[in-house]
Amino acid sequence: MLKITITGGTGFVGTNLKDYLIDDNRIDFLSVRFMENQLITIDSDAVIHLAGKAHDLKKVSQPKDYYEANFELTKQLFDAFLVSKTTVFIFMSTVKAVADKVEGILTEDSIPMPKTHYGIAKHQAEEYIFSKELPKGKRVYVLRPCMIHGPGNKGNLNLLYKLVSKGLPWPLGAFENQRSFLSIENLCFVIKELLENETIPSGVYNVADNNSLSTNELIQILGESLGKPAKHWRISQNIIRSIATVGDILPLPLNSEQLQKLTESYVVSNEKIVKAIGKALPVAARDGLRKTFDSFKN
Repeated sequence: MLKITITGGTGFVGTNLKDYLIDDNRIDFLSVRFMENQLITIDSDAVIHLAGKAHDLKKVSQPKDYYEANFELTKQLFDAFLVSKTTVFIFMSTVKAVADKVEGILTEDSIPMPKTHYGIAKHQAEEYIFSKELPKGKRVYVLRPCMIHGPGNKGNLNLLYKLVSKGLPWPLGAFENQRSFLSIENLCFVIKELLENETIPSGVYNVADNNSLSTNELIQILGESLGKPAKHWRISQNIIRSIATVGDILPLPLNSEQLQKLTESYVVSNEKIVKAIGKALPVAARDGLRKTFDSFKN
């Protein structure tokens, strides 16, 4: 049995992770936020650092909020880990610490070029962690998950759900893309393996489901979950882009930024983490999404 400290334990990932690990381990939540010159004390076998500031889609946060919550706080916690008897440190970073747009497939070898304050702060935290010499017997893992989903977390998928549940057609059917997703169950499985398998080398690991899916496929899975036929409109891409351009000026339901997010590809490789674990992920991409969509109905 391990004694595990989790920061950010009240969030979606933290609550699911606690339920996943609680039967075999002792779980303690550590409530932390950045304060100048604070000293953090750690007394556990492992630390899972989830606390931080998520990407603000409404764009009302100040840049310093990201750097304090995602970089400075991580520095303080990691410094505490280095001088403690704790042997495992897991930092929840993000694929956005590498790229906001992906050409091809994102791997751990991709050169980081984050564009947002959120991504830059996470990348700075990664750099700080790997700039330190690791004492013998300690292991450090930086995880870069893609979009996490699961029962109880609608997130960005909720917009698609509302559309299909109302029987409305998907108007962007002419756009073909591929995106990676991450089932919360697969994420918890990976973290449990990192905690228990001492042979997995320290390092940075992308975390994603095995297969990517298109938005058109998501609409199809949603229709199956709701028992409704999914409707696709294949309107000319040029017409849609023209409408989005108008939406940049007038209050239309679609603008250029929203169009990009809905239709862009973002494929993440999980080959490194799966090879390191030596086991297959337990949940297939489609099955995980179907489970998430089914939970929306409750």
